[in-house]
Formats: sequence, structure tokens, C-alpha cells
Amino acid sequence: MLSLSKHEIKTGYDMKIGSLALLLACVMATPALAQGRGPQPAPPPGLLHPMFQDHAVLQRGQPIRIYGNAPAGTAVHVALGTAAADGTADSSGHWTVTLPAMPAGGPYTLTASGGGKSETASDVLVGDVFLCTGQSNMALSQRAVNNAAQDARTATDSQIRQLSIATTGSTSPLSTFATKVGWTVESPETVPNFSASCWYFVRDLKKTVNVPMGMVVAAWGGARVRDWTSEPALRRLGVFNDDLDMLDTYRTDQQSAMRAWGRKWEAWWHSLKIAGTPPWEAGFDDSAWPAAPDAGKAWALWHSDNPDGFVGQMWMRTTVDLTAAQAAQSAILDLGSVNEEDESWINGKDVGGTSFSNKAEHVVPPGVLKEGRNVVVSNIFCSWRNCGFRGPDENRAIRFQDGSNAVLSNPWRYKQMSDKDDIIAPQLPWGVTHGVTMDYNGMVAPIGAYGFKAALWYQGESNIYFPQHYRVTLGAMMADWRRQFENPALPFLIVQIPNYGVIPGAPMASGWSDVREAQRLAVKDDAHAALTVNIDIGDATSLHPGNKQEVGRRLAIAARHIVYGEAIPPSGPEVAGATRGGNSVTVRFSGINGRLTGRSGVNGFELCGATQASCRFAHGDIKGDSVVLANAGSATRVRYCWGDSPVCTLYDTSGLPAGPFEAKIGK
Repeated sequence: MLSLSKHEIKTGYDMKIGSLALLLACVMATPALAQGRGPQPAPPPGLLHPMFQDHAVLQRGQPIRIYGNAPAGTAVHVALGTAAADGTADSSGHWTVTLPAMPAGGPYTLTASGGGKSETASDVLVGDVFLCTGQSNMALSQRAVNNAAQDARTATDSQIRQLSIATTGSTSPLSTFATKVGWTVESPETVPNFSASCWYFVRDLKKTVNVPMGMVVAAWGGARVRDWTSEPALRRLGVFNDDLDMLDTYRTDQQSAMRAWGRKWEAWWHSLKIAGTPPWEAGFDDSAWPAAPDAGKAWALWHSDNPDGFVGQMWMRTTVDLTAAQAAQSAILDLGSVNEEDESWINGKDVGGTSFSNKAEHVVPPGVLKEGRNVVVSNIFCSWRNCGFRGPDENRAIRFQDGSNAVLSNPWRYKQMSDKDDIIAPQLPWGVTHGVTMDYNGMVAPIGAYGFKAALWYQGESNIYFPQHYRVTLGAMMADWRRQFENPALPFLIVQIPNYGVIPGAPMASGWSDVREAQRLAVKDDAHAALTVNIDIGDATSLHPGNKQEVGRRLAIAARHIVYGEAIPPSGPEVAGATRGGNSVTVRFSGINGRLTGRSGVNGFELCGATQASCRFAHGDIKGDSVVLANAGSATRVRYCWGDSPVCTLYDTSGLPAGPFEAKIGK
């Protein structure tokens, strides 16, 4: 198949082409998703990298790297205020110069000249710059949160600026952005488009650190942590190498990669040891499955007006009758828009998968179609809402080389799969949010070695089905970015995912809690990271809680601790250990501001043995910096604030909550 320029794989595009032959060559080439209205194409690389534009904010207090592109061997001169430096473009046409560290200030004019060309960036400030990353709760715009209009009216600080990077996935690292970027100065008109979490953070931080503030926002709704980590870092981690191998094949031979992926998917299903014929086989009996009321509507809307409904995996099966002439032609299976990922088969033969595609098209191998009845099967994975196919029947068809179509208008039968972690299928390695390294390649690598004060990370919701490697992958990602930005001590501020979903009436297993615990432990492993606890400011009914003001305030507290060295706790009380004394367990806490307090008692603790079924709620009593749990029995573990939306009542006098945790009980 046709390789993409710079190997960019971008979703959200209805390809406009004139022939099926070209479609068969280009079916995997789809363009970039953007936040809000569509992004403009990036201009050709200039002398200055696109990070260095009008209104940019450069990092104070450390040597300032300026870089860009010029013909190999070109001498380049750079000036910023009274500072200047010279460099030479290397054999790849890249140049870098380093200016001396500068204090906060400006505005300055940045100029680069070389090879008879000159470029200038005006109104450049020197201050503190933050990289704000993650998934939809970081991408969520200020206009979408509580009290947005009132807050926007007061947004008149021209020293706060944002650069937003459009959502772009790429199979290989890009050296510059795929779409146009630019710095935007805060104003009542511009702030509604800013990242709410990031803007409220810098707004609050500026009350104690009064310097210019820059925000670089690179966030994509639904993206898993592994998609934000470079291939070398994931290789060193060693847990995703089979997916990386397939991605490597995909760069040059997409159909071979698709075949390997199909084999992996089917092998995963067989590993479950589910009795009977696999549902993708033509001979599978689906007569007991119900017919979808409207295959083109989200699953949840079949029986309700709430788009949330069932999430997880859904089997979908239909049939289509073909003539001998149709079956003999080259063809594609076009499923239209699919949310989120599909893996599909015709007559028991795997034809591939797509991820977040507005045009889920699959090349049908020769000999698969037959005269008469053909069976089309799709397994769709969806992790949030509006799951399934989109649009009318004519969106879904087998499309033939002669331009004719066989619309998939027969009823679709369906079967929900359980959403337990152990039967969630693997995801496409080249998927733009669930895959490996795609978002790093398209959105982080192009930034280059820009200077940052710290990175903010608000992500984890999309890992609730895949918590097993979250702790080590987050650690690998932090180390990876520190290498790229040439700052081995770059601080990370981790937003622990808040409460959402089921309020537990009894102790429960929870993927949400598994991710929160992985986040807590990843921060514990890292001397340059801090965690903010948000278990009390989420929304059990909304994945995008509106109180981003408090998220920002808590991030600012954590930054004052880990970034600026203030002698304050980074968050609320942290568990320091649990020990047995007779028939009671004492849970000790550190990082207490003032003293421990309970709201409506001290609830939310659990005492557990080896299994989930052994867990039981336990009431606690505050004793100084500890909570004592009576009647411990044979418990070997203690958990606190566990579950999707648990009830948690332990705080300190600053009003910050104690964070969720699981700890072994020592002697």
C-alpha cells in the first residue's frame, strides 16, 4: 500500500477519490483530527522552528535553546535582546544555538538570520513555561467548565499565553508540527479556547510566582499513556515489543502488518478458551442474538436517550447477498464511521481493523467474497460513550471496483461482551489514541528540545481497562520526555484521576482505583514528581467534571512544593505505612497540613486478605497522625477510598483530602 508522507496516520477524514483502485492503495491514509475547528496545514519549515513565534514565552533561569532549519552548512546568527549566538546547520539541515540564561522579563524581539534569510518573532517574554498534556480532561476548554463566562471576563493578563498543538498521530517521529501552531495571548475573548486545567493552574500559580507564564498544550481525548511514549523508551520497557514490531512493519508494508494484527487478535480470543465456534466464523449460530434496532445509532441509544450506556466490546454480525460478478471483483468493506476501534471479518477471514475512524475501510483479500450469502462480522471496542457505528445503512457497504455497492442493509445482530479487564481485546498498535507511540511522534517529538519549567499530566481514564503496566509506563514516559527536553530533573505534576462511575455500597474491584494506585506509586518512585488528589472533586455522572478551578489550584500547590521548593505539602495527607498491633491496624500519614480531620466520621477504609471477596469496610478513629482500625482479624492489606466513586471522609485542616491507596499491613 501507499506509504504516507512522513508516515503520518491521521484520523477523521472522508477520503475523496475517483476510483476504487486508488482507494485500495490509499485506504489507510487519513488526516489529522483537530480540537475545535479544523487546523490549517503547517507552512514549510522555516529558519525558526514554529515554537518561536510572536508572543512566545521562553523559559527563564536556564540556558535558552533556539533551533530551526536551514540548508546544510548554513551559518545562522540568533539574537534575543542583548544576547546573541551563532551556529551552523548540520547535514540534516537542523541548527541549534544556546543563549545564556535570562531572568523573567520582556517583551523582546527574537531574530534568526542565515543564508540570506531572516525571521523575527516579536513580543517574546521570558518566564516559566509548562507543558500541559494528557487526554480530554486536559484538552477540555475553559468555556466548558463551571463559572466559565465569569472567569473569562477577568482574563486580562497579557503575560499568560498558550500554544495549542492539534491532535496528530504519526507512525514515526515528526521534526515539526503537521498543522499550523501559534502563541495566543490571554484575553476575555481567547481564554474560552484555552485548556481549562492548565489555565486555572497558571492563573493560581501567578498569585505567588509573578512572572510571565507560557502553556504548551498537547492533549488528545481517549489517549493511553503508551501512545505518549517514544518507541525507544517503550522498547527499553519491554512490555509492548510485539506491538512495536507490528508498527515497524506497518511503516513499509501495511497489509502485512494488518495480517499479523489479525493473527494476534484471533490468538487472543482463543487464549480465553471460550467454548464453541468463534463469532467471526461464517458458521457461527447467531440466531439467539437480538437484532439491533438501528445499527447506525450508538448502542446506548437503542434502548435509552442516554449516550453513555454499555461500554466495552460488542459483536456485530450481518449478511449480504452478492452476485458472481460482484464476488469476483476487488472490493473494500466500508463500515463508515466507527467509535472507537473495530476488528472485522468477512466469511471468517480477517480483513483488518481501524481506530477512531470516520471511514473504517478494509481491503478484502482475493477469494474471500463468494456468490450468494456472505457473512460480515465486526467486534467493536469502545471505552466511553456514543459507541458503535454511525449514520444510515448506505454508510456501510461492500464497494466494488466497478463503482457498484452492496449496502449492508440486512439486520445486524449483536452481543455484548463483559467489560472485565481480562477479556478486553488488544488495541491496534497504530491506533491514534490506544496504540503505541503515535501521539508522542505526532505531538511531542515535534516540539524539539524546548525549555520547560515543568510538565502537567492529566490522563488515566483510558487506561482503566489496561492498568497492568501503567505505573512503569508512566515512569518511562517521564524519563523519556526529560531526555527529549534535555532536563533530567524536569518536574512532573500528575493529576490523579477523580471519582467517576459507580458509588460502591460494598468493597469492589475497580479499574479506576487500579490506575489511581499506579499513579500514586509512579510518583512515589520519582524524586521529581508530585501528585494531586482529586477524588472528591469529580462527578460520578460525568467523565469531564466542571470544577477545573480546584484542579488548577491543587496543581499550583503541588508546583509550589516540587517546582519552587516551598516547604508545604504537595497535596493532602499521604499514607506512610500500616502496622498491626494486637487486633487493630494503625495507618500512619505524612504530609499533613495541620491535623487529620474526618467529615461525618472516618469512613472509606477496607481491611482485606488475599482476595477481593475478603475485603470489608472498617471504621477508623483518628489518633494524632494516624487512623486506627479495630477488629482487623486476619487482614493482610488495608485500602482506602477504593472504587470508581468512593465515599472518602479523611482530610487535613487545609481542606485537602487524603488520597486513595492500598498498603500491606506490617508487623
